[in-house]
Amino acid sequence: MALDVDAVRARIPALKSGSARFDAPGGTQTPQPVIDAIADTLSRPLANRGRTTEGERNADDTVAGARAALADLLGAAPRGIVFGRSATQLAYDLSRTLAKDWGPGDEVVVTRLDHDSNIRPWVQAAEAVGATVRWADFDPAASELRPEHVAAVLSARTRLVAVTAASNLIGARPDLPAVAALAHGVGALLHVDAVHYASHAAVDLAALGADTLVCSPYKFLGPHLGVLAARPEFLETLRPDKLLPSSDAVPERFELGTLPYELLAGAHAAVDFLADLAPGAGGTRRERLAASFAALEAHEDALRGRIERGLADLGGITVYSRAARRTPTLLFTVAGLRPADVSRQLAEHGVDAPAGSFYALEASRRLGLGDGGGVRVGLAPYSCADDVERLLTALDALDR
Repeated sequence: MALDVDAVRARIPALKSGSARFDAPGGTQTPQPVIDAIADTLSRPLANRGRTTEGERNADDTVAGARAALADLLGAAPRGIVFGRSATQLAYDLSRTLAKDWGPGDEVVVTRLDHDSNIRPWVQAAEAVGATVRWADFDPAASELRPEHVAAVLSARTRLVAVTAASNLIGARPDLPAVAALAHGVGALLHVDAVHYASHAAVDLAALGADTLVCSPYKFLGPHLGVLAARPEFLETLRPDKLLPSSDAVPERFELGTLPYELLAGAHAAVDFLADLAPGAGGTRRERLAASFAALEAHEDALRGRIERGLADLGGITVYSRAARRTPTLLFTVAGLRPADVSRQLAEHGVDAPAGSFYALEASRRLGLGDGGGVRVGLAPYSCADDVERLLTALDALDR
């Protein structure tokens, strides 16, 4: 089934601004049903969760519905879904919890490919308890992190491997099941940053081999919050810092304070919106999500191919997104122009394509781009062929 991009675009009010938007890796625009779900939740009685009053029941039902929806999206159990302010906050909380059992001689593996939110929390947690940090490199020429890069830094003392499912900077998608097998082979946990990946591909916690995984709904048409997924049985073994009177149940023991019910309702609505991207698909929500992501990948791959051919034809452009398996996210530089100047000129033509390292500082440096990075072009369910032609026309008109 093909993605009906016109129908998608018609339900996203922000697109009326007229810009051709290629800034989705930093956050997508919001569909009307998501906006409505947030407003509707705030329009009804709300209270702390319970089953006595209407407000208590509304809050409780909202949380349960959001857990079920995100579980369907991530191939997890509802009791394995933890909500937080952001993926970064959840990574910090998890790292501090796990580090309670680490000490001198233990090792933690991070990679040069990752966003800093999947590096610094682990580095800082390891340093705080005297554990050793080992760095897995990636091949900058091929823009790939291969299993052997991780294998080279594993040992019997490795306690955790933190790796991205897809680079937010260059789109590279490592072979996670192979990395998981390596990590588990030495008795280590695998933590996966799926913030960028979950926007473009169907996620299956078990198939990826992840023990823990984080994502951010605002990267896939939802509101700003973070989600962690894990097996409930694994979460039962962890003892995070928490307030004494707060619930000790899983997953509530990991959620600090009152949850933002309106944002959970928005995240739920975003999952339902994604589940309906493939018109006519039937079955459970999980099955419809699989059909939707198949249609989305085909749509985005076709647009990505047109962009790549157009960039090659323009000349003077170096593309750093070269991995064999990648998301529709392209990082490039233009000869003779600073990335920030390219982004500014594109914006003058109504094309939104930001420049920078986008918190993937280690990857940007490894690619030889320093802290300044490059221009990033990313696609979303609402990206269309006209947007792509506007991008290529604007690039051709750059004042070099």
